[in-house]
Amino acid sequence: MNPDLNNWLQLAFRWLHVVAGIMWIGHLYFFNFVSGPFAKTMDGATKKAVVPELMPRALYWFRWGAAWTWFTGFFLSGLVYYAGGALFESPEVAGNAGLWLLIVMVVMVVGFLAYNAIMKAIKNVIVANLIVLILLAGAYLLMACVGHFGGRALYMHVGALLGTIMALNVWMVIWPSQKKIITAIKEGNAPDANVVALAGFRSRQNTFMSVPLVFFMVSNHYPTVYGSSLRDVYAIAILAVGFLLAWLMYQKSANVKGF
Repeated sequence: MNPDLNNWLQLAFRWLHVVAGIMWIGHLYFFNFVSGPFAKTMDGATKKAVVPELMPRALYWFRWGAAWTWFTGFFLSGLVYYAGGALFESPEVAGNAGLWLLIVMVVMVVGFLAYNAIMKAIKNVIVANLIVLILLAGAYLLMACVGHFGGRALYMHVGALLGTIMALNVWMVIWPSQKKIITAIKEGNAPDANVVALAGFRSRQNTFMSVPLVFFMVSNHYPTVYGSSLRDVYAIAILAVGFLLAWLMYQKSANVKGF
């Protein structure tokens, strides 16, 4: 591809990617840190009046923000890493970029299916999340040791794996569950407790994943991190600190009161 055309396309897709990401993650934080605690203060009549009017509007921008974030990110990564030649560690170990694009897509699909199955089968959340992190580490090692991805590409692809799980959580679990919840409340019925728990659980998981995700997506500006001999240690630390920050935000949101 012509380098000038590639740069212009990168600019356009990066701009759209950031705008869509703000829309998506902004609504994710609104649901988890504002709307969730507020919903606990509403009685049945208030919920029946507010939820069917507010939530469909918010969920529209939420789910389409997720979709456009994923699609623009997918095309942007193609331009930067697969068409732009920034995928591999060095020219000496460069492999078949097209083949690795296919492998990465398969890993994303299989990764979500495995994640979804683990979350349904294992009731202990900590154990389930540890298994998912081990699978994520396996994908990281595949790209690093077999694919010989460069540090910048490795970090971006970890972010892409997290983002894929999050986007599929939105479309495959959260949105279908929320439709059932909104319909029940609109009809004056109590929503199925299992459906409410499922939607809330996946939304919280998306919130925890979102904080390290943002770091991985902006890390391409900092070769001091992804280019370091400690890049793998830094990646683990980013996940740990990101989860900690999300937990702290949950603690704070529970204590923020209305006037």
